[in-house]
Amino acid sequence: MNTSSIFDVAIIGGGIVGLATAMAITKRFRGSIIVLEAEEEVAAHQTGHNSGVIHSGLYYKPGSLKAINCVTGREAMYRFAEEHNITHERCGKLVVATDPTEIPSLNMLEERGHANGLEGLRRLKPEEIHEYEPHVNGIDGLYVPQTGIIDYTQVSKVYASIVQERGGVIQTGARVTAFRMDGSQFVLETSRGAVHCHSLINCAGLQSDRVAHMCGVKPGLQILPFRGEYYEVVPEKEFLVKNLIYPVPDVRFPFLGVHFTRMAKGGVEAGPNAVLAFKREGYKKSDLSLGDLAQFATYGGFWRMALKYWKMSISETYRSFSKAAFVKALQRLVPELRMEDVHPAGSGVRAQALTPDGKLVDDFRIVESNHQVHVLNAPSPAATASISIGESIAEMAKKNFGLSEK
Repeated sequence: MNTSSIFDVAIIGGGIVGLATAMAITKRFRGSIIVLEAEEEVAAHQTGHNSGVIHSGLYYKPGSLKAINCVTGREAMYRFAEEHNITHERCGKLVVATDPTEIPSLNMLEERGHANGLEGLRRLKPEEIHEYEPHVNGIDGLYVPQTGIIDYTQVSKVYASIVQERGGVIQTGARVTAFRMDGSQFVLETSRGAVHCHSLINCAGLQSDRVAHMCGVKPGLQILPFRGEYYEVVPEKEFLVKNLIYPVPDVRFPFLGVHFTRMAKGGVEAGPNAVLAFKREGYKKSDLSLGDLAQFATYGGFWRMALKYWKMSISETYRSFSKAAFVKALQRLVPELRMEDVHPAGSGVRAQALTPDGKLVDDFRIVESNHQVHVLNAPSPAATASISIGESIAEMAKKNFGLSEK
């Protein structure tokens, strides 16, 4: 890496949010920019391990950052995919209640959907559910036409190419290891050498709280890694799922429950669950980091959360190790599914922020500091909302960094 340059802006993290931010800044402002990605390729972690859904905005509290950015970002994502010939489809999805106790939550989702501007929502009786998904079991349902599918790794690579075409630098294999000041400049020590910059943006995902601490900012939270494991439906049984089938989620948690997703690249995935990982990039059950374990074991917020949700934790862990339990959850939606119809597929790790009082942060959280912006909580629907989030951060950069408009 050429370390003689002084960049106007350095972005730490080459996932979809970091790249969307770089794309927004290079579109609006003059000046030099570098994206520092720890891995050897962009979109290596959360972006490259999700289910590829373009979310509608159904689930999120009206007026929240998630709701605002998802609704705006969803349509921006569809336009971007069209303009750049990225494989995608606006296929719609079903949210299905299988028990009477779930109907109040389904009612709430419908109300939120209307409040968030979703048009064409359709409440479905059992026989109407079968018009969309003939093999689904449900006593009540909600059809959401805005939901779609896409490949976010492909999206991220297009973002990166646009940034480079505009003169931005994408540096992979450049893990940030230290931060220091050199006069009024920031110096980021990386595995590829030192990078000097006037301003920085932290989009480090699973490492975002650590990067904030490194840069002298108290995040007021800690990242907990939740592994989401998937099964893949065997090709001869893909007919059981036409598009996307979701359960009514447990409103206490920022997770959507195991569901069926037809993928843009082909095939049908089932999952994910949400089990605590013992390493921040712990994609396998055997992955273990004593340092990561020690960090959340000494965090008071972790134990407050654990005491409150221990039953859920045990259930998710059991389902992680028991294919039968995983399939049983899927059979609530598609009763015809059998054990032999699915086999283990990939997994992802969600960076979920946890506050000291033991609460899972439910909304995006972005903190501004002197010549710094830190994205501290950006789980789903961040990929859907990435263009909107990037534009919002670019606006923060204009205010805090003194950038000049083109």
